[in-house]
Parts: sequence; C-alpha cells; structure tokens
Amino acid sequence: MAKRVLITDDALFMRVTLKNILEKNGYEIAGEASNGRESVELYQQTKPDLVTMDITMPELDGISAVREIRKLDPQANVIMCTAMGQKQMVMEAVAAGARDFIVKPFQPDKVIEAIQKILG
Repeated sequence: MAKRVLITDDALFMRVTLKNILEKNGYEIAGEASNGRESVELYQQTKPDLVTMDITMPELDGISAVREIRKLDPQANVIMCTAMGQKQMVMEAVAAGARDFIVKPFQPDKVIEAIQKILG
C-alpha cells in the first residue's frame, strides 16, 4: 500500500509542486493544509505516514504545528520545508520533533531521499 503524506504549506504553488513530486514517486496525498492549524486538524483526521511542514505560515507556524502534532502522536514523522537561510528555525523545528528538513526550491531527488530515509 502506498505511503500517505500530508502536505502543509501556505503557498499553493509549493503544495502543487510537492504533490506532483510525491505522486510521481508512488506516494498517496492524505491531504493538503495551508497553515499549521489546518495541518494539525488534518493530521488527526487522516493519520498520514508523514507530514511535510512549511516553517513560516499564518495562523500557526510550522514549529508550533510540529509540537501540536507530536503531542497527539509522539511517533509522527514530520519533515520541515525551509527556505535558504532559516538555519536557526530548522534547529528549533528539529528540537520540536521534526525528523528532517528539505530546502526550497524543491529538488525531486532530495525530497524523495529525505522521505525514504524516514519511511524506509
């Protein structure tokens, strides 16, 4: 069965880009969220195998959303999506429970490599 991924990013273009990369590589999209609050709600509803999480978003930022998701499910697999130069935020995200991070603009091979490292 295909592994299910929840995509979280406030930019539609980024969600579509990730969705295309993931679907081409055999992953199923469990849902799409445009902010951290939505992501936490969708996580509870869909129980995905992995979440891609943007750091900077309205309503609830990615780091806070990771904390919320990890409270609900300590085993949750979250990969942060970061722009160049957000090193401090990435370190904070990892401290909050993120398993890895991928850098924008997305390179398909790097995205798949990061996901396979976590999901096997």
